[in-house]
Amino acid sequence: MSSTVAPEKSTSNAMGPKEVELILVKEQNGVQFTSSALVAPPPPQTNTSGEEDRETWGKKIDFLLSVIGFAVDLANVWRFPYLCYKNGGGAFLVPYLFFMVIAGMPLFYMELALGQYNREGAAGVWKICPIFKGVGFTVILISLYVGFYYNVIISWALFYLFSSFTGELPWVHCNNTWNSPNCSAWADNSSVSDIYKATPAQEYFERGVLHIQDSGGIGDLGRPRWQLTSCLGVVIVLLYFSLWKGVKTSGKVVWITATMPYVVLTVLLVRGVTLPGARDGIKAYLSVDFLKLCEAKVWIEAATQICFSLGVGFGVLIAFSSYNKFSNNCYRDAIITSSINSLTSFFSGFVVFSFLGYMSHKHNVALDKVVRDGAGLVFVIYPEAIATLPGSSVWAVIFFIMLFTLGIDSAMGGMESVITGLIDEFKFLHKHREQFTLFIVVSTFLISLFCVTNGGMYVFILLDHFAAGTSILFGVLIEAIGIAWFYGVDRFSDDIEEMIGQRPGMYWRLCWKFVSPCFLLFMVVVSFATFNPPVYGSYVFPPWANMVGWCLAMSSMSMVPLYAIYKMCILPGKFCNRLAYAITPETEHHLVDNGEVRQLTLHHWLVV
Repeated sequence: MSSTVAPEKSTSNAMGPKEVELILVKEQNGVQFTSSALVAPPPPQTNTSGEEDRETWGKKIDFLLSVIGFAVDLANVWRFPYLCYKNGGGAFLVPYLFFMVIAGMPLFYMELALGQYNREGAAGVWKICPIFKGVGFTVILISLYVGFYYNVIISWALFYLFSSFTGELPWVHCNNTWNSPNCSAWADNSSVSDIYKATPAQEYFERGVLHIQDSGGIGDLGRPRWQLTSCLGVVIVLLYFSLWKGVKTSGKVVWITATMPYVVLTVLLVRGVTLPGARDGIKAYLSVDFLKLCEAKVWIEAATQICFSLGVGFGVLIAFSSYNKFSNNCYRDAIITSSINSLTSFFSGFVVFSFLGYMSHKHNVALDKVVRDGAGLVFVIYPEAIATLPGSSVWAVIFFIMLFTLGIDSAMGGMESVITGLIDEFKFLHKHREQFTLFIVVSTFLISLFCVTNGGMYVFILLDHFAAGTSILFGVLIEAIGIAWFYGVDRFSDDIEEMIGQRPGMYWRLCWKFVSPCFLLFMVVVSFATFNPPVYGSYVFPPWANMVGWCLAMSSMSMVPLYAIYKMCILPGKFCNRLAYAITPETEHHLVDNGEVRQLTLHHWLVV
């Protein structure tokens, strides 16, 4: 008998260990017997930094639906149609699409590429230019602040949803305990002074849901109302169980939350266009008044809508794309998702104005009397229109399911930005994602309780006015400058080419380096110049409340200079040496030691 050992078979893998299989060959009486040694499976693949490979989306569609679900939110329904109507109808699409092309899409593309290449959250990606890491904490804070009040909108929708499971909707008459003597139906409003007009739907929202009549202002909040607190608790629980396992769970939830609004919007449009007066409403929505384009305010509002509707600057796009495969075509994703967001806004206008036209026709009043934006549209006007339809309770349930799903996936995106951004920055949290997620959602719930008190609407208005206004524009401006000027458009383009095999064209590079930063700088200046203190109806916020609001806004914006100062203090060497380290990607710090600092050359600043 003789035995030999066959040569080993190895499979090389640059990203992981070699697999070795030993085959023992025995020969006895002219017959060969073989046996294979069992080899343990290789450990998880690691990247070049020695860390385990990042989790990725289960399917490409999970990512696309998550981005669409985040970008398409309540503002698509209650803000864009109103802006179209107020600013020249179809003519408003001219400045809207213009700013979409020169700023919206380029910035959207930039964030998707930034997150996908660096595979970290909003703070971690700034290893490409460490001095700008403060802007990562800025957008994380903004997303956290928005969660304090955005979840409350979802809880309102949930409260209305529960209230709709009844034979008669509670906002159809003035015979309820919460109604005031000023309550009157539309038919009777002609004999009532404009100052005292209040429809049943309006009083249900303000007095039946919010109980704002029991508060004297922001200084008299009262205790949280148990009904809204319970709805808020349900929202928080749903958010936790959607996010606790990362994209493994959230990627499946969006199959429902991101698609349901489109189904409901289509159903509501089919019903709306059959109503009397719907054609007049849609005609007013699409009417073209090009003279409006001569007004600076129209262009400013179009630019503002672009900034906020795409969701750029919240760190969400960076967080979502960081879970993509490295070779994913982020360019195609940016074009698809940003286009769908804008088309959804335009489509929702037909749904909204078909019902507004119906309300105008039914009550024989001018369309201006029923058109409004914000919470008043979806919680007052639309419910009132639905209440007049046959089977009103069914339509109400359908409508508020849509509002709930529109809000929940946007809230999921904001939370994911905070969780991913902090977990990637503080690596020890990776092993405790479930507990950390619980901590974030519970903390958000506790702060949100201020918004479900009797005077909670005043807190809501204050947060809405200051949390993500000027600060988000400032954050995106610094982000664009950091990437296009300090890291370099040419280097950023090289990164994209490495991922998708295609270098961005001159158009994108010019937008990133010149057009988008100038646009954002203009928007920041306009935001400060046109600032108006928040108001709610006839209520004027006291000076101390405005001070609190500005402190909230400055707390996020201050992260940029504070972190830059901190970074300069902890780096070794003289000031010039510290500055060189601070503006050079961490992977190139060895070049600084040799006196090679790309950012200090004229070529770096001139190249596009």
